[in-house]
Amino acid sequence: MYIDTHTHIYLKDFNEDRKEIIRECLDSGVNKLLLPNIDKNSIADVIKICEVYKNICYPMVGLHPCYIKDSYEEDLDYLKLIIKSINAIAIGEIGIDLFWDKSNLEIQRKAFIAQINWAKEFKLPIVIHARDSYHEIFEVLDHVNDENLKGVFHCFSSTLKDADQILNYGGFKLGIGGVVTFKNSGLDKVVKNIDIKNIVLETDSPYLTPTPFRGTRNKSSYIPIIANKLSDIYEISSEEIGNITSKNAKEIFNI
Repeated sequence: MYIDTHTHIYLKDFNEDRKEIIRECLDSGVNKLLLPNIDKNSIADVIKICEVYKNICYPMVGLHPCYIKDSYEEDLDYLKLIIKSINAIAIGEIGIDLFWDKSNLEIQRKAFIAQINWAKEFKLPIVIHARDSYHEIFEVLDHVNDENLKGVFHCFSSTLKDADQILNYGGFKLGIGGVVTFKNSGLDKVVKNIDIKNIVLETDSPYLTPTPFRGTRNKSSYIPIIANKLSDIYEISSEEIGNITSKNAKEIFNI
């Protein structure tokens, strides 16, 4: 059994064949899909799909850093009300992204902290988006981390030093996806030095498709490809990878 801890299957990329894609992922042994919201406009689709595919799809509520604008406080107010009305499993995806725009770092930071406070208030884990921003995220966590905070660093693809710092916070695991299969990513060498108990599987579909399907739409049925790569790295069976990482995911997300 596998769990895809991060898929955007609610996006329009899947409008034409979503039912078939979900059937395909179930056939491949992926029986739980965790859906991180990105903004005010997408949350309705997240909720709808989780209602249709109950006990398969699970909703998260959050404002993605790339969708933070000057009016972010209004968006946060709206999304916080949603948390109370659905059985959200996490606050996400949230964080800081400095790849596209560094000029709004301050409001990204404020939105990130606000949503971390939601997680503490509602006793939920967080799913962190970190792109060109590990230092800035660590600065925030150094101030707000405590025994009540846990979650996943989504799409981890950084150094062993950064991995060690994340794991030293005590309540976090690393989301490993298709990047670990990329020939020149170097992530396989980092992962080899990280205990499997600290890892969960994810696709980030429709993005970051694993080798050998790079350049095409990613989907949750590719989770076994990632598991097979980890099987090679850890020298244990893909079934063991699935069992361990699913246990890790259940502990973080309480599903």
